[in-house]
Amino acid sequence: MSLPHDSIAASPSLLLLLAAAAIAVLVALVTWRKLNAFIALFIASMIVGLGSGLAPLAALKAFQDGVGATFGGIAAVIALGAMLGKLLAESGGADVLAERFSRIFGPARAMACVVALALLVGMLTWFTVGLFLLLPVVISLTHETKRPFLLLALPLVAFLSVMHGLTPPHPGPVVAIDALGANNGKVLALAFLTGIPTAWIAGPWFARWIARRVIVATPAATSTGGGDAPRAGNAQPARPRPGVGATAFVMIMPIALMLLATAGELAFASGHRARVALAFIGHPVIALALATFAALWVFGRACHFTRAQLLGFTEQSVAAIGMTLLVVAAGGGFARVLREAGVADALGKLAGNLHLPPLIYAWLVAAFIRVATGSATVAITTAAGLLAPMLALNPGINRELLVLSLGFGSLFLSHLNDGGFWIVKDTLGLTVGQTLRTWTVLESIIGVVGLGFVLLVGAVL
Repeated sequence: MSLPHDSIAASPSLLLLLAAAAIAVLVALVTWRKLNAFIALFIASMIVGLGSGLAPLAALKAFQDGVGATFGGIAAVIALGAMLGKLLAESGGADVLAERFSRIFGPARAMACVVALALLVGMLTWFTVGLFLLLPVVISLTHETKRPFLLLALPLVAFLSVMHGLTPPHPGPVVAIDALGANNGKVLALAFLTGIPTAWIAGPWFARWIARRVIVATPAATSTGGGDAPRAGNAQPARPRPGVGATAFVMIMPIALMLLATAGELAFASGHRARVALAFIGHPVIALALATFAALWVFGRACHFTRAQLLGFTEQSVAAIGMTLLVVAAGGGFARVLREAGVADALGKLAGNLHLPPLIYAWLVAAFIRVATGSATVAITTAAGLLAPMLALNPGINRELLVLSLGFGSLFLSHLNDGGFWIVKDTLGLTVGQTLRTWTVLESIIGVVGLGFVLLVGAVL
């Protein structure tokens, strides 16, 4: 019978309390009981599913479907990104780029170097891809400048996150622009106008404060001169390193291919052969696969790596992220159970009953769904669908600012049910508590400060 589920679904407050209780159990299991995060996410999913009235097998199927869909969407991207980052690090290419950018910007402007790279890469690639591509460069800059690791790592993730949440062609903003009838060009311009100062406050400014309070060792992700290059004190000659041009080619290749896919959408009609071909080679999985093949060839020749060494690098990189992949997928399973239980709809109805101004209402809807489901893309796309009917009653609403309000809301308060939380934790070498104090606070700053800039621009316009 579906009666128990229907009765609870008719009471959004009970669903919200149930979701809050499940999230509290999740946090307690991971941080207090030190339970494996995959198991904790499964337990939290069952609490929501069974408590909402879903049949046991239906709740289990929702979790499995969410795990499968999330894993299918991120496994190849994360694995290929990890391989590419490992090859970039082991070849010494990251050090080569860091040295060149340091000479261009100067050691005193290492943060500006990181920000410039994050803006360029983050606008064209997914958050995870950009993080894997740029983290070795940040690590090298950290060693060269002798600065605290978080002082450069947090600005990187701040700008990557803002670009991912606000700018097309990322999936969330694209769906919101289409659902709300906004203009792509205006959204992009206003995203830079509001997003850059927001990311600067949440990144460099916050990093200066938190880096003195959370001490994190720089991850050992780079090895100058290659995988078995001699370390300090070894008398053996250093392995050759790739040139700046070759390294830049490998790094820019996936970005350029994705950009070509976007250009194809603008230049050719739907179904055109050229558009289909560009869309294929510009898909993140294909672009990263081609870039990985290029890295194997370029770095293998430049550094005189054997095939066995290159195989070892790729295997080591995937082995290191195995648990991350499982946890990210489990976060997707938890998100699916929350949606199936009706939590997202309950949050949207609750925000609508508050009768707030449209931009604040949009932010709250996206923020509530984000906190409950852990997915920025789910938050912005679901909230856009809830807000679309409102536009007919409020034709004077600035649709571009509405998209940005949704975007900033979808980035608010990343915590343990967000796959990005675990990716940042593992790639930056943080504990769960350190990730909550840095990444979670950073994302919350982005959400709140970003809303403030949107309201300010709305008042001026």
